[in-house]
Parts: sequence; C-alpha cells; structure tokens
Amino acid sequence: MYYRNKFKNNRFSRGPRRSKLEGADINMFISKPRGNSIPSETPQIHQSFAEFNITEILKQNIAKCGFTRPTLVQDQAIKPILEGRDVIGLASTGTGKTAAFLIPLIDKLYKNPYKKALIIAPTRELALQINEEFRNLSFGMRIFSAMVIGGTSMGRQISDIRRGSRIVVATPGRLKDLIERGIVNLLNYETIVLDEVDLMVDIGFISDVKFFISKMARIRQSLFFSATISPRIQSILQSFVVNPITVSLKKQATSENVEQDVVRVGNPANKIDQLHDLLIKDGFDKVLIFGRTKHGIEKLNKELNFRGFKVGTLHGNKRQSQRRRVLDSFKQNEIRILLATDVASRGLDIDNVTHVINYDLPETYEDYIHRIGRTGRIDKKGVALTFVG
Repeated sequence: MYYRNKFKNNRFSRGPRRSKLEGADINMFISKPRGNSIPSETPQIHQSFAEFNITEILKQNIAKCGFTRPTLVQDQAIKPILEGRDVIGLASTGTGKTAAFLIPLIDKLYKNPYKKALIIAPTRELALQINEEFRNLSFGMRIFSAMVIGGTSMGRQISDIRRGSRIVVATPGRLKDLIERGIVNLLNYETIVLDEVDLMVDIGFISDVKFFISKMARIRQSLFFSATISPRIQSILQSFVVNPITVSLKKQATSENVEQDVVRVGNPANKIDQLHDLLIKDGFDKVLIFGRTKHGIEKLNKELNFRGFKVGTLHGNKRQSQRRRVLDSFKQNEIRILLATDVASRGLDIDNVTHVINYDLPETYEDYIHRIGRTGRIDKKGVALTFVG
C-alpha cells in the first residue's frame, strides 16, 4: 500500500545547488526514438564472435554471457587489440566497450602465461563492474584478477597481487598508494587500459594519470577509452598512445533506444507527489532516480520508504560494502528503485533498467548523457524523464 504525505514544511521544495542546465532549452531533454535500433555509422563486419581469431574456450564463455554478435565498438576494436595495436575508443555509454577490450586481453593472457595487464577506472563501481565481466568471460581459463580499490582491505589486495594475479583492475587513488609502497611496479604490465578517462579528469585524477604514464614501460600496448576528448585529455593522449587505431562511435550524443521527455513541475511542493504518481504506473519496473546531493538523496529515500516503496541509495557517503549490497539488490530485483548521485552515472551495467529519472537536473549536459545511458543499453529500449521547473 502506498501513502501520500504532504509535509507542511515543504522539505522537498528546496532544491540542491544550482545546475548549469537551469533555464536551458528543455528540448534538449526531449527525444523520441526513430526506428528499431541504434543506427550504424559503419557497417557491421563480423556476424558472430566465432569469426574472431580467439581461443575456443573464450568463445564458449562469450556465448554463456549471452553475447550473440559484436556491437560496433567490439567489432572495430577487438581485431587491432589482438594485433597489439594501441587503440583509442570513443563510444557512448552502453555500447559494450568493456567487452571490447576484455575479450582480446583475456585471449592474449591465455595464450601467453607471462603477460600481465592493468586496467585503471575512475570509480569503484566501474572497477567492480569490469572485474565481474572479466570473471565471467575468463571462466575456467585460470587467469586471476586482483581488485585495487579504496574502501576495501588493502592486505587482501596486496595478497592477491603477490599471489600472481595477471590482471589488475584499479582505481587511481589506491593504485598510486600501492605503487608508492613498492607493491605494484607498472613496468611489469605489458598492456595498460585507461577507461572513462574523461571522468578521471573531471573528478581530479589528471595528475595521477600522468604519474602512472611516467612509470610505465616505453614499449607497451595502450588502450584508451573515453566518451569525450577535451584539450586536457589531448595532453594525456599524446604521451600515452603511439600510432593508434581510433574507433569512434560518437556521431550521436544519445542512443536512439532511449525515449527522452520532461516532467513539468508547477509547484515545487508537489514534486514528490509527481514522482510518486510516476512510480506507481505500469511499466516502471526498474527505475534509477538521480539527485544532485547526498543529503537530498537521503531525504528522498526516507519519503519514498514512508510511502511504501522498496528503495536503495547509492552515494559517496556509503561504504563500499554498502554500495555493493544495494547494487546487488537492485540487479536481482529485490528493490526496484535505486536513488543515486552522479557516482552511479558511469560504468554501471545493470540489466533491464526501464526508466532513468532526473529528479534533480545534472550539473552539465555530459552528466545528463551519462545518466540516461543507464537505460536503453545495447539493443534494449528505455525511457529517460527529467523534472524541469
């Protein structure tokens, strides 16, 4: 049973700090899908993963993961990575880029037991997602990984590295700590992946990224994935890759699989009621709601819980174990509503998110793109709704 409760003090009428998108043309948040799939900027070459020169057990794992045919970024990136080329991958979120670098990396490590690879991601959530996909794709191949992220036991991570893990998935802060302690030597890794570089730069890791590059072997394979390339990122690129192959699928900013629309808020005091009315509609089966602040997310969580909704929260004040539990609950449909700040807008690959709701405006349009990329992933449909005044 759901309850309505309009508080006299209008707890939800006071919004978070000002977004750069306030007062902007709301048509940027409105887009109706055209056709049945994401248009191809380049023709699909490989009709199945069987056509790639990769080991048979890896092909079997790919099939077990439910991958039937390569996405565009996978189709264009896997072959040059297998050949040892440096690759710059520019692709919208939800296009399958994680598998685009994991599949050839796993094949190379399986065929050469002396090789190692390092993957650097900006957030714990993205690192965990990459590691989970790695384990699924490498099942039964006896290639082991180590997670190097904050918020978890450093002793366990050091033990995993020393035990011979041949692939390390790391976030910048903890990785730098282990380098300075002498636990990780970047000269030991022949292949380096920088994933979601634009977010690493946005959240202040540019000096760390340059530090990592300075510690790497001059002869290496470098894989660079980013949604955008700003002038600051260009300076990283020049020192990171050599004669790279560029895979660019950035012709469209947003996927045509996502229907975008707005929810007009007349009276801010009624905003929570408008959200309530949406969440009880048919079809709102798995909903990711974004707010701008941790405090605002927690207040919204209390109100939705009071109204009878099963809700979880994800933000920077949560311990890593708490984040993992709530994500698992959302993935397994134990809760159908997840409230999050922008810490969750990148890298999370959650199946069958039907709706993304921007309860608060994101700070920038790029943040908006990454938020709504949590729905309509690969070949599925989704809806993104943005509350506007």
